[in-house]
Amino acid sequence: MDIILVFQFSILALIALSFLMVIAVPVVFATPEGWNSNKNYILTGAAAWAGLVFVVGSLNSVVI
Repeated sequence: MDIILVFQFSILALIALSFLMVIAVPVVFATPEGWNSNKNYILTGAAAWAGLVFVVGSLNSVVI
C-alpha cells in the first residue's frame, strides 16, 4: 500500500511541475534578458521534470 502512495505523490508532483513549467517558461522568454538571467532555473526545472518522468515510469512498473 505504501508504494501506491509514493506513486500517487510522484504523479501529483509531475503534474504540478508541468503546470508550473507551462506558465513559467513563456514568461521567462517574454521578458527582456529572460534567458540570460533565468537559464539555471529553466534547466533545473527541465531536469527535475525529466527525472520525475523516469521515477513515475519505474514506479508504474512496480505498481502494476
